[in-house]
Amino acid sequence: MPEAVTPITGGGEVLAQTLARHRRRRRRFAFALLLLSGALLMSVGLAVRLGRLEVTWEAMGTVFLAKLGLAPATVDRTTEVVVWGIRFSRVILAGLVGACLGVAGVVFQGLLLNPLADPFTLGVSTGGAFGVALLVLLGVGGSFWGLSPLPLGALAGALGALGVVLLLSREAGRVHKETLILAGIVVSTFLSALISLIKSLDEESLSAIVFWIMGSFSGRGWVHVGLLVPYAVAGLVLIGRYARELDILALGEEHSHFLGVAVTRVRLALLVGASLLTAGAVAVSGVIGFVGLVVPHVMRMWLGPAHGRLLLLSALGGALTLIWADVVARNLLASGQELPVGVVTALLGGPFFFYLLKTRRARGIW
Repeated sequence: MPEAVTPITGGGEVLAQTLARHRRRRRRFAFALLLLSGALLMSVGLAVRLGRLEVTWEAMGTVFLAKLGLAPATVDRTTEVVVWGIRFSRVILAGLVGACLGVAGVVFQGLLLNPLADPFTLGVSTGGAFGVALLVLLGVGGSFWGLSPLPLGALAGALGALGVVLLLSREAGRVHKETLILAGIVVSTFLSALISLIKSLDEESLSAIVFWIMGSFSGRGWVHVGLLVPYAVAGLVLIGRYARELDILALGEEHSHFLGVAVTRVRLALLVGASLLTAGAVAVSGVIGFVGLVVPHVMRMWLGPAHGRLLLLSALGGALTLIWADVVARNLLASGQELPVGVVTALLGGPFFFYLLKTRRARGIW
């Protein structure tokens, strides 16, 4: 709902209006933060409880208290493994991946000044998928220290793709957003062609590659949470350091220079931060679309474009979105077979983004 504008009659009145608007935004942000935080806590509990094996709230509470050392373990071993080892770890991982993709989407859209930008735009997600496809083609499998090499291949592929994009987009020591987008499209298209070639050369690995490309949390656990956390922390710290500069960069490169922002250095740091989040997410879950595209738009429509608030709320919104998408993916089919979570996000996110596009364009916003 657009805020009413009162005619300006003097400097004092303008200041009063500005302060009132600022207070309204702060109250709205506080309300949204409380609402999303509460919804996230409730969603974690519900997502752990929902599944093929029925688990009571009492059994869940007993398992959590036992793991925290506050009560003896009085539930059977199967319930403990299902609640703590399978479902809770999976819910935490889905929440972390959703938060990473939501924050990365905010950064890419703000940095590239493109409402359609997301972790796919610069080829980082496609690079992760290519890393997995290459390992599958080479027959690299098995497990080392309990961890498959495929996530590490995805991580290497995602970071390698970012390195190539940055190399191609540098001109006279500077990174321009126009050449950055073009380089990302070129790299993403080239890697997609290579993935298609690998699928054609090795038809036996087709199902494994396609399943990874579509994204899933099947078989994921605490090991994968541990793999993601360092990259998530590094990316979030880097992005948090330059959140204010992200607002200034939205004014344009020339204005940012005049305001004292080291555009190339800040842009590079934010790109690396967002790419670390994306690479870590792809490494543990495969390629999951639409979260990094849709969630920032919804939060921006709700609370405005200030990036500091947008980053925090998009992290919560992304976590909520992916937790429930995973619940749907593992419970929808009556046969017990899981859907790739990327299919769920695409089926839900595609029509919803189309709705956003139509309504916002009708209001002249895009």
